[in-house]
Amino acid sequence: MESTSHIHKALHKSNSIKQWSKNMNILKNTTPSSRDQVAFSNCEKLLELSMHRLGDSMMALRSKSNSTRIPLESQHDAHTWLSSVLSYHVTCLEGLEGLPARAFIEADLENLISRAKTSLDMFVAIFPPKEKDYEQALVIAQFPSWVASEDRKLLESSSSSVKDVIKPNVVVAKDGSGNFKTVSEAVASAPNNAQRRFVILVKKGTYVEQVNIGKTKSNLMLVGEGMDATTVTGSLNNKDGRPISISGTISSDGPGLILKDLCIQNTAGPQKDQAVALRANGDRTVVYRCRIEAFQDTLYAQSQRQFYRECIIAGTVDFIFGDASTVIQNSKIIARRPMNGQSNIVTAQKRSYPKENTGTSIQHCDIIPSPELGPVIGAIKTYLGRPWGSFSRTVVMESFIDKHVDPAGWQVWSSDEDPMVKTKTLYYGEYANKGPGADISRRVKWSGFHVITNRADAFSFTVGRLINGGAWLPSTGVPFDVGL
Repeated sequence: MESTSHIHKALHKSNSIKQWSKNMNILKNTTPSSRDQVAFSNCEKLLELSMHRLGDSMMALRSKSNSTRIPLESQHDAHTWLSSVLSYHVTCLEGLEGLPARAFIEADLENLISRAKTSLDMFVAIFPPKEKDYEQALVIAQFPSWVASEDRKLLESSSSSVKDVIKPNVVVAKDGSGNFKTVSEAVASAPNNAQRRFVILVKKGTYVEQVNIGKTKSNLMLVGEGMDATTVTGSLNNKDGRPISISGTISSDGPGLILKDLCIQNTAGPQKDQAVALRANGDRTVVYRCRIEAFQDTLYAQSQRQFYRECIIAGTVDFIFGDASTVIQNSKIIARRPMNGQSNIVTAQKRSYPKENTGTSIQHCDIIPSPELGPVIGAIKTYLGRPWGSFSRTVVMESFIDKHVDPAGWQVWSSDEDPMVKTKTLYYGEYANKGPGADISRRVKWSGFHVITNRADAFSFTVGRLINGGAWLPSTGVPFDVGL
């Protein structure tokens, strides 16, 4: 019999998050430094999100019938949300690095982090992964099951026939022929906490704006007229005072987001350091047939479950990064030419604790150089990933890896005091890849690097297992491979 009373008690003890969210607001309003204000504001938002995810976790772990058994899908939901709580707390503390006020609040934030770890420890002890249950779930659903039938119709439609399949709720057009001229106005018009899909059709054109999708904008769908026709672009960047938390051209905290047939750019350039094109932080996010372009830190897959299919993701340093449970399938992952002296790093996964269920899986993709990088691949190294978090987890499987990838494959986080420490705690794996860059004979000799030969091990990083896709993707209509 599964008992969750201890977890509930631990979660109830986390009510202090609410007080610290208020404290961050006070600190934000009393500091004269704009940099400090940004850091405190981001912390305030992260702690608010933590409170919501804790509440969601408690609801998921309540039995919905006379049976004491918690359904498998609810277990996966709770594990995802508890992992995101820890990630938010860690991100909040790290964002205060270098600020004088950090010394006064660090102990309290460390206490919140400790409580989040304790909740995860309890959860995993009570609900250890059950492979057979997940395999049974795969038989039931052809797609990750969090995708509804109406969403499937939209996702399966061509970009030119969206209006014929399902009538959009609103239309964005630069020429004024729609309901709005900007994407941001259309997002603001969407109902809060919607249970049904709200569809925004964005007609072809280039929209220069920053689009923020708040946590209350649930089940939103932005549909363009093709990744070469509809572009949302911006240039906010860290060097000009906009860190990764607020530099995204599109930033989303809303659950159930679907992006389709769009180009999302950050054109700040490699000289501006971190400059995010897409920051995705809502649970059950789907990105389909989109081009996501920037240089350093292109795609910030911040937390929770995310699925990318038939996309183009292009960048230079750490251009797919974050602490989400992320699966990228059938996409082109393109390394661009970085600044002189830089190396390209495809992924920087941030899992900070072994009980988190997060990680990045790249499956059936082409990892290739851009045309401008191609002629100079001998002078510029490209790696598959490096560990942002101590328990970073990334797997590349059944993909084509071109010759621009360095034979070592993976890189340390060079600014760490001892860069080799994480190589013992991370999990990096490769399975059944092909191409001139897929030769594993000269790969790193770390204890945390694995050449996966067992299909059962590789299965842990599929849509069905890593993001429980069989439970939610079918309703979106995005095609996906649930297993190997």
